[in-house]
Amino acid sequence: MSTKINPIEAILRDHPLMILDGALATELEKHGCDLNDPLWSARVLLENPEVIYQVHTDYFQAGADCAITASYQATIDGFIKHGLSEQEAVEVIKNTVMLAKRARDDFWKEEMQNVRPKPLVAASVGPYGAYLADGSEYVGNYGVTDEALADFHRPRMAALLEAGADLLAFETIPSLQEAVVLDSLLKDFPHAYAWLSFSLRNEQAISDGTLLSECAKVFENSRQIVAIGLNCAPSSVVTEAVKVLKANTEKPVIVYPNSGEIYDPETKTWHGNEACNGLDSQSEEWYQVGARLIGGCCRTTPRQIEQVSRKWRSNS
Repeated sequence: MSTKINPIEAILRDHPLMILDGALATELEKHGCDLNDPLWSARVLLENPEVIYQVHTDYFQAGADCAITASYQATIDGFIKHGLSEQEAVEVIKNTVMLAKRARDDFWKEEMQNVRPKPLVAASVGPYGAYLADGSEYVGNYGVTDEALADFHRPRMAALLEAGADLLAFETIPSLQEAVVLDSLLKDFPHAYAWLSFSLRNEQAISDGTLLSECAKVFENSRQIVAIGLNCAPSSVVTEAVKVLKANTEKPVIVYPNSGEIYDPETKTWHGNEACNGLDSQSEEWYQVGARLIGGCCRTTPRQIEQVSRKWRSNS
């Protein structure tokens, strides 16, 4: 059994809500980074990692209780395809945690408030589909074996935990198969915790069509999965999805939706209108139906996280 404290439980014991950060990629683009690459934001790890440090810092200053590392699309297979050796790839993946930890620790030295918890570093473990760079993380029907998924994820998880992440973020997971594999891999790291957040087909089902209620029940007895929910979904589906989750799990429910725009994986562009400008007011509704970890995913900003922080920390 693990003796390490569940870091999410520690925050929620003292605060009504754990505030996550927002989008990384769009903030990197605002800093002039070109992400039109199969590596996506992981490309910046090779070219200008200090920009990632700055974005993490921006979110901590905005009030985030947690930084999600730039490892979503940082995979050993992907970096090897890019020309790195396996050991070089492992070191770059570890650096995603080191950048977030350094930003957190530098920020915390200057933080004089006592109304917030010391922020966590959650190491992003994106789905196999993110490595494919074809939008498969919104479908989930990869046609690969459990063993292939385990072989893909295991070394990255090991690198992220060795680098000192507080927990893992299994995020934008589109299939129950992949989620089960990730949960089983946690047993190789008995002191590790993770949250599990799915990409959705609609309010009732994850991307591969499995009912969200079933997904919640499958992981209810997983000791190392310490929160469950959704990310990278439109904000319009969040309330009903949280209700489904809350009815089927005792675990804290996590939500970090997109801005409301629609992503086209073929053109890698966003269309439509933002719907998350009122993330602070929406967070009240999501909290009322059961969400306890709230932040933003694609196209959300430090300003929106700051609005959430002002709302919830002033009431803590």
